[in-house]
Amino acid sequence: MQVSRMADSLIGSEIIKIGNEVNEMIRRGEEICNLTIGDFDPAIFPIPRELEAGISAAYQARQTNYPPANGVNELRQAVARFTEERLGLSYSPNDILVAGGSRPLIYATYLALIDPGDKVVFPVPSWNNNHYCHLSGAEAVLVETRAENNFMPTAAEVAPHLPGATLLALCSPLNPSGTVFSRADLEQICDLVLAENQRRAPGEKPLYILYDQIYWMLTFGETRHYDPVNLRPALRDYIIYIDGISKCFAATGVRVGYSFGPAEVIDKMKSILGHVGAWAPKAEQVATAAYLPQTPAVDDFLDDFKIKVQESLNALYQGLQELKKAGYPVDAIVPMGAIYLTAQLNVLGKTTPTGLLLATNKDITFYLISEARLALVPFGAFGTSDTSTWFRMSVGGASLTSIQAALPRLKSALDALK
Repeated sequence: MQVSRMADSLIGSEIIKIGNEVNEMIRRGEEICNLTIGDFDPAIFPIPRELEAGISAAYQARQTNYPPANGVNELRQAVARFTEERLGLSYSPNDILVAGGSRPLIYATYLALIDPGDKVVFPVPSWNNNHYCHLSGAEAVLVETRAENNFMPTAAEVAPHLPGATLLALCSPLNPSGTVFSRADLEQICDLVLAENQRRAPGEKPLYILYDQIYWMLTFGETRHYDPVNLRPALRDYIIYIDGISKCFAATGVRVGYSFGPAEVIDKMKSILGHVGAWAPKAEQVATAAYLPQTPAVDDFLDDFKIKVQESLNALYQGLQELKKAGYPVDAIVPMGAIYLTAQLNVLGKTTPTGLLLATNKDITFYLISEARLALVPFGAFGTSDTSTWFRMSVGGASLTSIQAALPRLKSALDALK
């Protein structure tokens, strides 16, 4: 059977592959601390009660027909108010596009802006940009980042790649690292994009920024979220924001995402998704429109939710730091945002009790699954090399008790290496 060259060369998600294997072990009754998929166990992290009640009420009211292609008007109005009140970003409801989560919106951004062969610049590690480049026919330009800068890109790192590029794909808080842009770093990158667009000739395609801020409400301590338009208003015509309720309200399966940006780009994205049919379900849209204006309920949920997420992240961070102090080859970056901890397990070249050489981060991953019953995702699944010793730990699908129980097992598995 012949398929398209794109389909034939498409690479599946390593994260989903690892997660599926772990889920099969759990199904067989094995005890696994699953820190792989960026999802939430509803038994641990349920969605807000008001949102859940609103969804049920919307179905009972038979809100089950097609929604408008760009999202129900009440939701776009609610998003516009929510975004202005909480972020200071003022966008018309007509410049907001609702879809079934953030994925279709990111894909639609690529298809609306990218011609085959256009350059897309993105830092690694990062989530799925390599696959969206493949799907759209873009030339992927990977920018390696460093642990010293919390795996966030700097202006110096991206600058050489911006001439001739069509899109710079950024994310903060970052999946997979759980780290964020500093104000200074993001300002410097914004200035580069402004300068690049000023340099381009009239009629030449500009350089856009796709800014994925789906985790922006999940920041911890003194950490602040920054975005391009607030820092550099002159960039407004070149920024496509990706946002939604999936992560900040533990509502990954509710499938309500939204994007906002320049009208001409959002209109083309609307047309693309209209043909694809990637709408968020109408009942969920109606319920989200009713929930977002409930400021006290939203604030109460976020306060409790963030405490629970941070407790799990801190347990992992402190556990790894204790191992590091004891001389184990591990490390971690202080959690700043999202639901992820960046951890280092520097055991490449070690040998397992069965004689297997740990030559790649995949080898480490599957050794930890089998010996420590601890499942992580290597940064190699996010575009870095297969010899990177850094990993993503996602806490949404594991209880604090499960995480605490896994740390001694990790120590034992490290002790068994030669």
